[in-house]
Amino acid sequence: MIVGGGFAGYQCARTLSRRARGAAEIVLVNPHDYFLYLPLLPEVAVGTLEPRRVSVSLTGNLRGVRLVLGEVGGVDLEARRITYTDPEGELRPLDYDRLVLTVGSVNKLLPIPGVAEHAHGFRGMPEALYLRDHLTRQTEMAGATDDLEEQAARTTFVVVGAGYTGTEVAAHGVLFTDALARQNTGLSSATRPRWLLLDIADRILPELDERLSRTATRVLRDRGVDIRTGTSVKEATPEGVLLDDGEFVASRSLIWCVGVRPDPLVEAVGTPTERGRLCVDEYLTVPGHPEVFACGDAAAVPDLTSPGDVTPMTAQHAHRQGRIAAHNVAASCGQGARRPYKHHDLGFMVDLGGVQAAANPLHVPLGGPLANAVTRGYHLLSMPGNRVRVAADWLLDAVLPRQGVQFGLVRSGSVPLDTAAPELARVPAPDGGGG
Repeated sequence: MIVGGGFAGYQCARTLSRRARGAAEIVLVNPHDYFLYLPLLPEVAVGTLEPRRVSVSLTGNLRGVRLVLGEVGGVDLEARRITYTDPEGELRPLDYDRLVLTVGSVNKLLPIPGVAEHAHGFRGMPEALYLRDHLTRQTEMAGATDDLEEQAARTTFVVVGAGYTGTEVAAHGVLFTDALARQNTGLSSATRPRWLLLDIADRILPELDERLSRTATRVLRDRGVDIRTGTSVKEATPEGVLLDDGEFVASRSLIWCVGVRPDPLVEAVGTPTERGRLCVDEYLTVPGHPEVFACGDAAAVPDLTSPGDVTPMTAQHAHRQGRIAAHNVAASCGQGARRPYKHHDLGFMVDLGGVQAAANPLHVPLGGPLANAVTRGYHLLSMPGNRVRVAADWLLDAVLPRQGVQFGLVRSGSVPLDTAAPELARVPAPDGGGG
């Protein structure tokens, strides 16, 4: 049984199904029937890609795997049973022989007044669709008023967190809102959308090579993005954002990209954790429970390339850990030998929109159109499906104007910043359980 259908869970299920060839029952429990290719989510938020392009059907691509739709709320390690809530609200149990926990992560929250009420995160499809509507709506409402102060507030967008997600959201977002503003006759030519990118670090993309950070900084500043390093939010209100240096920025848009934390289910398991992630050994096994494995953002996997550290919470590691977990599950059933997880990163890539990107494949620093071609090629190779459709959308976006329309399918209340809120009331493990 695999809990979670993200990078680690999808790859684990795929590898196991190919190895088992029908000799074992493989069950994947996930709230949705699709695998979300997160790295391309910013392009969905600005209309470059349609939502289904980055949503890969689990039932259509994982042959031999039984999909169970539900939100897991309890794990009973002694009885080898999980409890989940199905889409209709029914509480149901499922027994397992081997368990792989790949529940991923949720938005990281900070105790800043007003943020939980007025900010929105960027972790899933609902947030991307909401942001696409929100950017369009604010630009249209700005064009419908003669109040210059209101125009400025509605066309000011504040992104907090300059890691991968925040940098890409700002890079794609400024191109999108610039295009919307040019099409809106209600906005004067002097009114240009304003984007602020804030981070408490001393540079954007602080986790990456400094050369990639410099490339991204140059591209964003050339587009007019106001980058504020060493800066954070002190308070958020309906009218704007108070920065920790005392400046108040009038805005209707606060986009929260400060990072992630493990899913709350991790704590419910009841085994030791490290920085909120389940402790596992180099074979991705939970100590004391050889039948339980964990990987991806949910697990503190020892980094054998850097003794004493754990692997970072990235898609690159989750993808490869899922594959190793599948091999070790098979080994625990008598098929093959266990393998430790050890991976040297092959470089990182940041899509900056248009023809711009920053990349260091095999640690060779690249920028501009060449980096963009490498980045897009990497994504096409990494995606488990929809490659032709994604490439077609990119081609069409290069030759046709992008349409900015809002559908209103996702309301603000449907995408709270605390994406774990519905899950915080986890059901208890059955009596006698270790969860």
